[in-house]
Amino acid sequence: MSDGDEEPTDADEAAGEENAPALDADAIEERLDEAEAALEDAETEAALDEVEDTLDEIEGAIEAASLPEPEDEDEEPVADRLETRLSDLRDELEGKRGPYAEDVVETVESAASTITDTRWTEAGEADLVDVIGAFADSVNETLGTDVRPAGEDLDALAETLSDLAGAVGDAGLDADEDADTIAALVEAADDLEAGLDDAQAWDDLSVRQKLQAEGFYDVLGQKHKDYPPEWSALKEWEKRDDAEKVLLLLDHMGDSGFIEAHCLDTLERMGNPAAFDEMMARAEKRGKPAIAVLGKIADEAALETIQEYVDADSDPVLQRVTLRAVGEIGSEESTQAVANKLVADNQTTRSRAARALGMLGDARAIDPLADVLGDADEAAPVRASAAWALVQIGTQRALEAAAAYADADSYIVQVEAEVADEALKAEAPV
Repeated sequence: MSDGDEEPTDADEAAGEENAPALDADAIEERLDEAEAALEDAETEAALDEVEDTLDEIEGAIEAASLPEPEDEDEEPVADRLETRLSDLRDELEGKRGPYAEDVVETVESAASTITDTRWTEAGEADLVDVIGAFADSVNETLGTDVRPAGEDLDALAETLSDLAGAVGDAGLDADEDADTIAALVEAADDLEAGLDDAQAWDDLSVRQKLQAEGFYDVLGQKHKDYPPEWSALKEWEKRDDAEKVLLLLDHMGDSGFIEAHCLDTLERMGNPAAFDEMMARAEKRGKPAIAVLGKIADEAALETIQEYVDADSDPVLQRVTLRAVGEIGSEESTQAVANKLVADNQTTRSRAARALGMLGDARAIDPLADVLGDADEAAPVRASAAWALVQIGTQRALEAAAAYADADSYIVQVEAEVADEALKAEAPV
């Protein structure tokens, strides 16, 4: 080269490539053949990198080529055929790479997360101790390190795996020079994954195994007459007022309509505050049995959620269940909302509203209840409920309002009026 000649720059080479004639299909096929042969011979990461560069060039050649369209519409286009072969070579290239130390680190870190994110049985936890101990021995033997389990609880086991992942990452292993070492670590990591898969997790248990593990059947004797056994155990837990065990059964077997109904009936009879949160979650979805349970629990914290259902005119069953629950909770802040339903279109709703007012015991309800009782056009069951409610309120004015109908045409109204009259006589001074 003379003194006046200049070295070609990268820009010059790029321009030359751009100006080079585009390859035809046969030339691209030939380059793919060459790349395939080079891939078969490649034994190092550097050689694989060279093949990948070649495949990138071929991809550009396919994009730049003016490839003929098939004459037959059923024939595969030339471009599609070349791109498919290129894609297959790329997949084969990736299959020949590695393994790398980073792959082992990723597997071990994932295992550490699995340990802490999974609920294990006692047997499963014992298996984990053995599995992680064996993995630590393999890593230490392979790398010459001395990482030992920090303990046998789950957090300690996960920490141990994190330490082992760090040891692998810090070893500075090269995919070519340390291929045997990496292969040994990959095998150990595969054994670790298999060990975790074999260890018994909580979700591996059947429903009855879970209930057994959580002591649900502990109250059953050698013989129990009811079937299924869950029903017998449920009755025993009700006797012990243990809502947590009832909720346990509801959680595990609530998909069974039979079990769900019996659990909710049991919780309603118990009225145990321990069921409040679960029943609130169900009440927010307009669950009628749950609302009934909340009434028995009688916690005013439920009012904000369920009181709006008092106005559920399109669902009278929900409305009536809620009226009763609101009455059982007994907060006078519900009085007006309930009293408004004394004029509802549905007769049963009016009757339930009257009884709810009686349970609330608010003297402000005396006048509207007396109006219902005195309405000759009102249905007898509704008037009887109003009389009953006045007796429940129990003030002299309420009792007098009810007692005034001792000679009513309706027998059921007379009965409640006579109760009021007896209460007044009992309170009268001798």
